[in-house]
Amino acid sequence: MKSAYEIYFGGPDRSPGYLRDLLAQQIAAVPAGGSIDWVAYYFRDLELARALIQAQNRGVKVTVCLAGKPRVSDANDEVIAILSAPEGLGDKLRTVTLTGIPSPPRRAWRPQLHEKLYCFSHPKPVAFIGSFNPSGNRLEKRSDIVREIGDQDQGHNMLIGCYDPLLIEQLVKHARQLHQKSPGLLYRFSANANHAIKGTDTTIYFLPSMRPHPVIQFLNEIGKNARIRIAASHIRTKRAVDVIVGLTKRGAIVEIIAEQTLRRVTPSVEQRLLSAGIRFKRNCDNLPMHLKFILVEAGDQKWSIFGSFNWTKPSFWLNHEIIAISSNSHIFNAFSDRWSILANEKAITPVTPERFSLIPV
Repeated sequence: MKSAYEIYFGGPDRSPGYLRDLLAQQIAAVPAGGSIDWVAYYFRDLELARALIQAQNRGVKVTVCLAGKPRVSDANDEVIAILSAPEGLGDKLRTVTLTGIPSPPRRAWRPQLHEKLYCFSHPKPVAFIGSFNPSGNRLEKRSDIVREIGDQDQGHNMLIGCYDPLLIEQLVKHARQLHQKSPGLLYRFSANANHAIKGTDTTIYFLPSMRPHPVIQFLNEIGKNARIRIAASHIRTKRAVDVIVGLTKRGAIVEIIAEQTLRRVTPSVEQRLLSAGIRFKRNCDNLPMHLKFILVEAGDQKWSIFGSFNWTKPSFWLNHEIIAISSNSHIFNAFSDRWSILANEKAITPVTPERFSLIPV
């Protein structure tokens, strides 16, 4: 029987732009009368932006929610200009810039729309969630931005296509509610924020909310003899490290593969994890690792945890995130295979980056 999920990974063993090409193919496959609902944090791919406009022009119902001022504040400006132009999407584009909260000097405590959600009605209804942002261009004029946020068209990344009707309906609804009304600081108190979507074998949560953090709550219930594997692009907050170290104190075996950038996973975090007996290594193939997943094995039970979330204070408390917890064996096996590739990077056969080139500013 065909799985209700399809898992796609970007990386050095895939052609450059593999995941953005997947989205391009999905856009092109939606006919007049169909729908595309899109939520993204970084969106800089001009070809994809124009493809969305072409889809609307042929009669597809398109909505796009996009972070107006991400961490690299001007990263999305060119796509926003194209989509908001008279010949663009018009009011079908909503840029979301959320109000910050009082913060100490030199710190910006501003929530971000950090979700990655791409829903398509045809050729078969599907909702993609994961870690991938379409944040590059075939001919790149802003090499400074690519260096800062990482080349997500060539680095380690993922999209999980959900075909479970129970999940698709609610994910599309979520995307359209974001489009209809930008969330405010009180969004975490709303029914939408505190409602989990339950599929056949997968539950999806949204942040921020008033419920306990689903990843922390889940891991805090894991005990002795469990095996936990964590792929993480960002680990910075003490709370996250406490949770991970707590697993080892309860007798679990914990392994971590982290992004190589010291800003995203700090040396102090690395040292504390190593001191706790955790098997820690950094991805070292000189490509960004934007993957965010956890594999949990306890007895004969296996779970996958994945989505847009990071192990950071903004992600835990402020950002709008999507988190999935699944007992689906197809998802687990796909992530486990990917873990093996990350853990033994010499087995990767690099693909020559022929599709993208950087144009000096």
